[in-house]
Amino acid sequence: MKSYIQLFKNFPIIKKLSTVQLIAYFGTWFSNVAIYTLLIKLGASPFMISLVVAMHFIPTIIQAPFSGVIVDKLNPKKLMATLLIVEMCMTLLFLTVTSLEHIWYLVFFIFIRMSASSVFFAALMTLLPKLISGKNLQKANEVHSIIWSLTFTAGMAVGGVIVHFVGIYTAFVIDAMLFLIAFFIFIKIEFEVEIKKEKEKLYKMFKDGLVYIKNNKDILHLMLLHSIVGVTVFDTLVTLLADYYYKYIISIPLAIGLTNASRALALMIGPLFLSNWINHQRLLYLLIFQGICIIFWGMIQKDFYVGLFGMFLIGLSTTTIWSYTYALLQESIDKKYLGRIIAYNDMMFMIVTVITTFFIGISVSYIGLDIISYILGSMFLLSAIYYKGIVWKILIKK
Repeated sequence: MKSYIQLFKNFPIIKKLSTVQLIAYFGTWFSNVAIYTLLIKLGASPFMISLVVAMHFIPTIIQAPFSGVIVDKLNPKKLMATLLIVEMCMTLLFLTVTSLEHIWYLVFFIFIRMSASSVFFAALMTLLPKLISGKNLQKANEVHSIIWSLTFTAGMAVGGVIVHFVGIYTAFVIDAMLFLIAFFIFIKIEFEVEIKKEKEKLYKMFKDGLVYIKNNKDILHLMLLHSIVGVTVFDTLVTLLADYYYKYIISIPLAIGLTNASRALALMIGPLFLSNWINHQRLLYLLIFQGICIIFWGMIQKDFYVGLFGMFLIGLSTTTIWSYTYALLQESIDKKYLGRIIAYNDMMFMIVTVITTFFIGISVSYIGLDIISYILGSMFLLSAIYYKGIVWKILIKK
């Protein structure tokens, strides 16, 4: 904690950017409970719910190869300020969704808002290395990770409480005001960075990146291993559980908020115990543990309070698996191709999340939510076999 305080003291701009990030990320998660509650209130089908959830990830799939070019070509301050306003406007437009026929408008508004959020994230992560470097940059990235987990936890929990007491549409207005506050804080931040125009043709950049992956199969295997974490996108499952079972025990918004907050709390706590413990060999055990926890949650998820414990167990290992496999990939990529391969990796990760989301939305009509959970948990057990049989040999070779 002292190192982070020292970072903010030595670099006040990082403190200000972190404040903007804290408010903007909180706003993103805060309204999710209101969105999912609205879907249930309007009588949306499981497939429609899964589509809305998928809209939180599809923009990144589409934009990943282009966002870096956009960020490189435009002034970061003007770009990021504009993106915050776009997020605010799209959130206010949620107020126009008042019937089931308007769901497609909601899908479109979410797509635009998450597109803006995706580019904002890329701009922020591109800006940081231009302002600081070395250990300071590492600490700034850690602050980013902490803020993400914190806002996910607080956003879901507080969002559930606000929706329960003041309603869905009031929550949307509050959320929009959060983006406006972030905008006013951001425009007062003074910084100057050099903007380097990208001269290489976009098509050639795509082609070279794909050729690099083709010629380095080890990179592809590491990307596939990392993408398994995308299976843990349970938003659709949690929403359906709240609608089918939890609403008889607690209100739907509180059920959604508390369930997601339980996992998010574990996402924050887990790395404190596992980050120094994890290594190449122990990653295998963590993949197995993650799979078993998801299967266990499937067995107990119909009981709201016991299910909170199961969801907490799932979150304990998720962040460490994500960060460790991400680091394995980063360390294996030639610096010349780092940006492009990371972009392709993000695309693959989001593709897995979208496939998982649609799988849940479609299969719930044929099999139970518990069976779906067993299948998702089994994916981690299969990934453990994949890791031991293929990826482990790659790491040993290195």
